[in-house]
Amino acid sequence: MSNSELQTVLELDQIIGGYGDTQILHGVSMRVDPGEIVVIIGPNGAGKSTAMKAVFGLLNLSGGKVRLNGEDITNMPPDQVVHHGVCYVPQTSNIFPSLTVEENLEMGAFVRTDDFRPRLQELYDIFPPLAEKRRQAAGTLSGGQRQMVAMAKAMMLEPQILLLDEPTAGLSPKYRGEIFAIVKTVNATGTPILMVEQNAKQALKIANRGYVLVDGKNKFEGSGHDLLEDAEVAEMFLGGGAPP
Repeated sequence: MSNSELQTVLELDQIIGGYGDTQILHGVSMRVDPGEIVVIIGPNGAGKSTAMKAVFGLLNLSGGKVRLNGEDITNMPPDQVVHHGVCYVPQTSNIFPSLTVEENLEMGAFVRTDDFRPRLQELYDIFPPLAEKRRQAAGTLSGGQRQMVAMAKAMMLEPQILLLDEPTAGLSPKYRGEIFAIVKTVNATGTPILMVEQNAKQALKIANRGYVLVDGKNKFEGSGHDLLEDAEVAEMFLGGGAPP
C-alpha cells in the first residue's frame, strides 16, 4: 500500500452506478484526507447525493471501488459501513421527531457497548442549544436545531468520517451560517467531513477541497479557495460575479 493510500480516509475510485436501470455515476473519483472538509457541488441531478449514498452502501455500484482507510468497502451494507466508522446524515427524515433531544442522541449510540455518557456531554459542549433543550421533543425545534440533533446523533459513534447530505437545505440564512460554523467545529475535533451542498459559496469558504460534478462525472476539483476564484466555476455554479 502506498503512503498516499495510508493518508487517505475515504477514496472513491472511478465509481459507476445508479438505481435500477438508470445509470447516474459515470466514473466519479474523489478522496477525503485526514482532518479535511471536502464539499461536493454541482447542478441538480449531477449525482452529488448519489455519490455520497454509494459510500454508505445505499446503491449498488457496477464499477469502481470505495475504500475506507485503504480497505475496500464497495457495496458493503449500511449496517456494516456504520460499524466501520462511517456515519451518514441524510437530507430528510434524519431525526426521531417524537423523541426528546437526548433520546435521539442515545439512539445514535445504538451500536456502542460502552458507557456513552461522556460522549453525550462532549456533544452538548459542541452543540450548546441541544444541552438547553435536551428534554424537549426534537420535532418541536427549529429547522437549524433539528439539523444539529441529526449531526450530534451521528457523532455519538465517534465516526472515522461524517457524511452530510445538504445540511443547510431549507434553512434561513441565519441558521445556514450556524450550521456551517458547527461543521467547522465538528471538523476541528478531528472528524473528516464529506458534504454535499447547494449553498456552494458558503460551503467552499469552509472547505479544504471541493469537487464539482456535472452529469455524473468529475468536472472540476481543487481547494475551496481555488474553486471560489475559478471564473468558470463561478459563472456556472456560484452566480458569477453578479450581486445577490
